Amino acid sequence: MSSAAQKYDVFQAIADPTRREVLKLLSEKELPISEITSHFPMSRTAIAKHLHVLSEAELVTGRKVGREKIYQLQPESLKELSEWLSYYEQFWNNKLSILKYIVENDKE
Repeated sequence: MSSAAQKYDVFQAIADPTRREVLKLLSEKELPISEITSHFPMSRTAIAKHLHVLSEAELVTGRKVGREKIYQLQPESLKELSEWLSYYEQFWNNKLSILKYIVENDKE
């Protein structure tokens, strides 16, 4: 698959700290790319690439308003991440409960 045709998933999209920060900004309100760019020490082109990855992962959508594109968060796609994390949260809670039981019942 060529890089131009690559479809990003939620996990790839949130792997980058800049993209996580973009999601945080968009969780507060819809923003044009110019305003998103103002929060980062990088070019508009670099932010556009990050927004492309987020869009491919269906985490954001953009709509044209005049000459600007306004981006908004699509939180429904984060459900996959939430479900994945929930499994591991249960896993660790179980392991910690076992450890607690062992420590509390150790009669040396």
